[in-house]
Amino acid sequence: MKIHDILEEQQVLEGPNDPHIFKAVFLAGGPGAGKSYVAGKLLSGQGLRPLNSDDVYEYLAKKHNMDLGDPDVVGSDKGQEIRNRAKEITKTREDLYLDGRLGLIIDGTGKDITKVSQAKNQLNELGYDTMMLFVNTSEDVAQERNLQRPRTIPAEMVTKMWQRVQQNIMKFQQVFGAAMFHVVDNSGGLEDPDRKENFDTVYKEIRKFLGKPPSKRAAKAWLDKNTKT
Repeated sequence: MKIHDILEEQQVLEGPNDPHIFKAVFLAGGPGAGKSYVAGKLLSGQGLRPLNSDDVYEYLAKKHNMDLGDPDVVGSDKGQEIRNRAKEITKTREDLYLDGRLGLIIDGTGKDITKVSQAKNQLNELGYDTMMLFVNTSEDVAQERNLQRPRTIPAEMVTKMWQRVQQNIMKFQQVFGAAMFHVVDNSGGLEDPDRKENFDTVYKEIRKFLGKPPSKRAAKAWLDKNTKT
């Protein structure tokens, strides 16, 4: 069975029965912020569908024995072909998930405020309630984690990306609103009591957000139409 068929079957079966239908959580953070770790701690087990072409890219690269630590391999025709394929698969997933109005995790760096804002507006028009989880860390930690990754990037690029994302924090808060924008400090472990308290507080806010029924008129109209027997 092809990936499109699998995803379409999933969408058809769940659709209106999805526990977090019409909910979308945006993830943002600079290089080495640890978004995957935070998502695992705060969003796992919620049934939200992740949308991240990087995950698909890394899976396909591994399948084709491609060394992601080699810039020449990544920039080769084969590397670009795999990157484009990853984007195509992610777009297919997105279209099918949106068709069923399934709960989503929109994973990105957050360096492009316009792109994030447009994506949020499009989801709102469909009836989605949206929130953002911004994973923050110090630049020193970002540089240290970059060196530990299979795919490292130049230190000056880490600095540039980190600074750009930092500049967007207040802009993101304006786009999503203070109540739907939460910053998680992921500079270290949860043995730090302040950091653990921050995680716990954000976790409660996420649960509250996901637990509320869809609020927008478009969502209610779609549910009314698609739950009729």
